[in-house]
Amino acid sequence: MKHMSLAEIATACGGTYVGDDSLKTVEVNGVVIDSRKVEPGYLFVAVKGERVDGHTFIPSVFDKGAACVLCEDAPEQPAGPYIQVSSTLEAIKAIAACYRSTLTIPVVGISGSVGKTSTKEMIASILGQHFHVLKTEGNFNNEIGLPLTIFRIREEHEAAVLEMGISDFGEMTTLASMAKPTVCVLTNIGLCHLENLKTRDGILKAKTEMFDQAMPGAQIIVNGDDDKLITLKSRTPQPTFFGLDPSLDLYAENVENLGLAGSRCDFVTKAGRFTATIPIPGHHMVYNALAGTAVGLALGLTLDEIRAGIETLKPVSGRNHLIHTDKWDILDDCYNANPVSMAASLDVLTNALGRKVAILGDMGELGENEKLLHYNVGCHAADNQIDAIFAVGELSKELVKGVHAKDPDGKLICKHFDTKEALFEALPLLLMQGDSILVKASHFMEFPEIVKWLEDHGN
Repeated sequence: MKHMSLAEIATACGGTYVGDDSLKTVEVNGVVIDSRKVEPGYLFVAVKGERVDGHTFIPSVFDKGAACVLCEDAPEQPAGPYIQVSSTLEAIKAIAACYRSTLTIPVVGISGSVGKTSTKEMIASILGQHFHVLKTEGNFNNEIGLPLTIFRIREEHEAAVLEMGISDFGEMTTLASMAKPTVCVLTNIGLCHLENLKTRDGILKAKTEMFDQAMPGAQIIVNGDDDKLITLKSRTPQPTFFGLDPSLDLYAENVENLGLAGSRCDFVTKAGRFTATIPIPGHHMVYNALAGTAVGLALGLTLDEIRAGIETLKPVSGRNHLIHTDKWDILDDCYNANPVSMAASLDVLTNALGRKVAILGDMGELGENEKLLHYNVGCHAADNQIDAIFAVGELSKELVKGVHAKDPDGKLICKHFDTKEALFEALPLLLMQGDSILVKASHFMEFPEIVKWLEDHGN
């Protein structure tokens, strides 16, 4: 964070400054809600959580050199200045919006039902060939994480790539009003968050709220192969469309599958064409590279810079991260899951050499059709001839039913486990040397524990 004083912060959030008037001109170095991350000169935001109240840590953050505290309850005998507000969560959003208004760098806002994080990583890798880039880390893509990410933009950053995740109407308006993107990217319209958004048309409406809050003249980049996003052709000004259809603004052709080593293809743009190898497996990565190419061109990068960014992309843990062990290969894609991403990951697994094993778990936030959607994933796994499917969780019983419906003769190995512990007991007898193993479920299933087990027992 740069050049924002305590007085300006108080004004931005409508708070009451309490403390030495001579300190009002002090500029904060950063903003955090975790007292353990406080450094000298930081603003600590005291948030009242379900289990922990940040106000209890106010004395300790002053001991660490905090410049100021943003709080709802006035602290007793504070060792430094504080700004009192009615809601700290609303206050940090107002402060982030104010801080963003002082920045002149390009900001890329990314959303969509599937692939936000992998697309964000691709775009950041490409832009990193030309700019010093700040990108969203981890899952800091919501109404708390986004402002904290914006506060991390410092003097040296020349571009920012911000991921925005939503689950209800109006949330994108809140996020985009803080981010004010100069480039808007939508990956696709899938089937996640149906509990609140109900239909894919509802998801489209919620995601496109971003456009109304973007900077004037912002460029819009969307997946033209998506049947919902292609309807934006009637929008003025018209977005830039990417995909595999040669009629789109930029497209990929001659896609060569390199198995779990990735893919190679030709990229055709109005600025010319080039060939690049995408080092992470999955057909969806071609779309991510196309989105990154479109953003790179929008921000003035050369085709050579874009190619270099694609080919130097690094995998993120939990996102199609290939882990080699002495016994088997692990495809760690267990950060999160929905029906579209689950099917995409199974498609990636089909590229593997040797026996293909899928360890799958429950998917959350699917609404009233959750059982059918799990059943359909099982059908997809069977259609793809996955050699062994091991499912964990209550809803995954429906996934197993889908496998059996497509494989009535039991040619595929398919087993259900109520808990991860039961799975761990059985795995030594189920896995074979040379297996390629996909691990995927929604975040609440805590499947990284399975990845760790496989790593520990695979070497």
